[in-house]
Formats: sequence, structure tokens, C-alpha cells
Amino acid sequence: MKDNVPSMVMHVKGPQKATGTIKVSGAKNAVLPIMAATVLTEDTVVLKNVPQIEDVNTMIEILTFIGKKVERTGDMLVILQDSLINPEVPYEPVRKMRASFNIYGPLVVVAKKAKVSLPGGCALGARPVNFHIEGLLKLGIESTVEHGYVIGALKSSEKNVSINLPFPSVGATEHIITSAVLLDGVTTTISNCALEPEILDLVNFLKGMGADIRGGGTPVVTVKGVKKLSGIEYSVIYDRIEAGTFAVMGALLGENLCIDGIEYDHLQSLFSLFDDMNFNYKYDKHKKQMIVSAMDFSYLKSVSVETQPYPGFATDLQPQLMVMLSLIPGRSILTENVFKSRFNHVDELNRMGAKIKVEGNTAIIDGVKTLSGAQIMATDLRAAAALVIAALNACGESQISEIDHLFRGYEDIKNKFSSIGIKVDLK
Repeated sequence: MKDNVPSMVMHVKGPQKATGTIKVSGAKNAVLPIMAATVLTEDTVVLKNVPQIEDVNTMIEILTFIGKKVERTGDMLVILQDSLINPEVPYEPVRKMRASFNIYGPLVVVAKKAKVSLPGGCALGARPVNFHIEGLLKLGIESTVEHGYVIGALKSSEKNVSINLPFPSVGATEHIITSAVLLDGVTTTISNCALEPEILDLVNFLKGMGADIRGGGTPVVTVKGVKKLSGIEYSVIYDRIEAGTFAVMGALLGENLCIDGIEYDHLQSLFSLFDDMNFNYKYDKHKKQMIVSAMDFSYLKSVSVETQPYPGFATDLQPQLMVMLSLIPGRSILTENVFKSRFNHVDELNRMGAKIKVEGNTAIIDGVKTLSGAQIMATDLRAAAALVIAALNACGESQISEIDHLFRGYEDIKNKFSSIGIKVDLK
């Protein structure tokens, strides 16, 4: 959401149906750490399949501020070294999203020092960066926090560094890997790493530039520092969360809806859940396409689901799934184990007629036959997606305020919707 600009409101009349083909964009959670890692080389980097979303624009702003030149053509970014690296990144861009903090370690390694604002992002409760800072310390990056900024300097480190993450944090895993690749002569072993496909995409990107990394996508990653990284042309993976969002939407609204750009292996937990619910769909592995149509929900089974780090069920799909579960007969249980406060959308769904009760980090969902349109408010990126799905399914008109959250992670959503027969108004 831009400062001093009123938030947009999305007007949705439901129920609607979705038919045709909707294309999945490049992965937001893959491209952001990859963009941050471009600070590690002075050579030109060309990135393809880059989504046109607000978070990417924020990272472009950060890269430009520190001395990179970024040229955009369609889904392609060309990132060049424009001047000497500026190792200070101010509050304004970093406050907009948490992933921006991943610029900190690489900046310290390249410039020997850095000053970066503590990050912001979605309102999902406390998400401290202590795992990042503690891991970076073992790499020789000493950090202090002053007046909302992290100030770092590169000191010497051991030749063999072992880092055991207390929790398989995606951001910390990515940040430590990226910071270790240019520590020439230092071998870093990171254990209890996160396993998300976006991490493997980052590792493949870095290896393509000349980094020496083993174990990408596994719990133990070993990085042997090198002297230099080269430029690269690289295509980012598809966005599994966008794909999963469209899959849930298709389960509610689809009429032979084709979702193009969906990796089965990246969404196995969602597909397994659909199987448990007796939901029918078709998947073409070679085309990476899913065909989905809405079913009579009386034939579907209620389920119990827990969010977990990958390959478990993704917390970023929890709000969207909750909409679907609220319409399935019987009682479903949804437990949130990653972000304990990620239930801000519950009150809004209940305003639409859902029957959801929260006890601690668990939502108890009693299925209803229909939802009804209402005035509702999005509180974060994935909640916004969930409320749009709910409004498209509901009877009557909904007005979703603070919908700007949606544009942080979903590219050109109005035109994508229009291509499959869905109409929404933004005012």
C-alpha cells in the first residue's frame, strides 16, 4: 500500500464461476531472495519469469538505492552494477516486506559493512530476525541494533563453521546460504535447514553463478566460499502459493478451470488433502496443468489439517483452505503451527456467515451451506486472497477494503480473473 494514497476497495458480486485457463506467475518467495543475492556480483544478471507485483517493485527500489541499475521488460529483469555499492538501506523500502532484510548479509560481505533497517511485512505477529543475526555472527558478521537499524561489520571467522538453526526458518536458511558463498576459504555447514522449493531455486541460481553449494533442498546444506560469482541468465520457478490459491478457487468456482504452471511435487500436501476430501481433479505432469471443477460439497469429507514447514501443508495456503472448509458439511479442524496469529481473517469470514471458532492456534470450522456478501477487510496478503475467494462464492455483493495487500503477491489479478470470466471492480 502506497503512503498517503487511500487503500483500494474491491467490489465483488457473487456467486461467480471460473472457466478457461489461468496462468501462474513466477514465485514471489523465490525471486525476492534471488534479487537480494544479485548484490554478490558486479556482472549482469538476467532474471526471467519475474512477477509484476509490489514486493518485486520494493526490491527493485532497494537494489537501485544500493547502486544497481534495474531494467524491466515484461517478465524479465536485467540487473547491472551502476555505481559503487551503497551499504546503507533506509527504513522506507525495508519496512514494506520482511524479505528485504535478506540484503543485509550479502551487503556486509561485499562492502565489509552495512546498515539496514529492521524489516516489516504482513501483520502476522512477532517474526524476529534473531535466527538470521545469530547465524551470520558465526560467519564473522558482527551486528548491533540501534534505533531500528541493524549495523554490521565483517570480521574474521573460523575456516569451518557449523550453524544449527533452532527452527527451519526459510528466511534464515536463505540469508545464511547467500552470505556464506563469497567467504573464500570458509566452509559453512548449516543444519535444520528449511526445505522449501524456493530455497532450492536460490541454490540453483547461486550455483549457476559459480557458488559451491551442496545439499540444496535438504536439511543439511554445505557452502564452500569462493572468490567471485559471475553473471547469469536464470528463470524463476512458478509460484506454488499462487497455484494453490487458484486450485482452491477452482474447487469452489471452477467449470473445467485449467491452472497452467503448477508443479505437483511443490503442492503435494494440498493434492493429498484434496484426495482425503474425495475431491476430483486432473493433473497433467508434462504440461504442468491442473483441470478442476467445483463439486457438490455434500460428497466431500471434512478434514483435520495442521500447517507445518515444507513439505507439510503451507501456512500461506491456510486462509484460502479455510474458506473451502467452511462450506464442507461436518466439522473440520485447522491448526496453525507456523504463524500463531494468522487467524485475522476468521472474523471476516464469520461476518459472511461462516461458523468458525478459534481456540488458541486451532480453528474449529463447522460447515455451512452458503456464504453471504458483506463488508469485510483484508489484514494481510493471504487473508486478502482468501476473502476474494469467499466473496466470489458468496451470495450478494461484498466490499473488501485494504485489498492493496493482494497486489504484494498476485500479479495482474484483475486481468487474470477477467480471462476466466470473473468480474471484480477496484475503486
